[in-house]
Amino acid sequence: MHVFDGREPRLIGGVAAGALVVLGICWWFIRRLRPSADELERRRCESISMNGRITDGYLVDARSLDGEESLSPTPEVLFYSYRLAGVTYNCAQDVSRLPERVRGFRLDQAVQVRYDPRNPGNSILVSESWSGLWLRQSSTEPKEQQHHD
Repeated sequence: MHVFDGREPRLIGGVAAGALVVLGICWWFIRRLRPSADELERRRCESISMNGRITDGYLVDARSLDGEESLSPTPEVLFYSYRLAGVTYNCAQDVSRLPERVRGFRLDQAVQVRYDPRNPGNSILVSESWSGLWLRQSSTEPKEQQHHD
């Protein structure tokens, strides 16, 4: 019963190659199922927008992803602050994938912040389905759409 006793090197090589192919396919399948960082962030924001509590806060700053001040009407990062139970939270949210949700923001404006009650530092200003920003009225937008909830 010694199949691999050295008499059949091609058989050993074939089995080893087959095992490597099966392992490679398994690795690729597992890797493909793992969500990307963008998908994880989207899921986090949606979870907070659906299950989070709302508190008042205010916009502190707007910057680009490289840290430069942003005068753009659609910044990439918004910095905001809010206070809960005597603790002040200073947070930032990457909003670069949601430019239509932040167009028309104003610094030092009051905002609504959604946060996770189990982890109050885990918060958002905007998501794909919710916005706590009071946006400036554009000439083409009806007044009742000025604030997104």
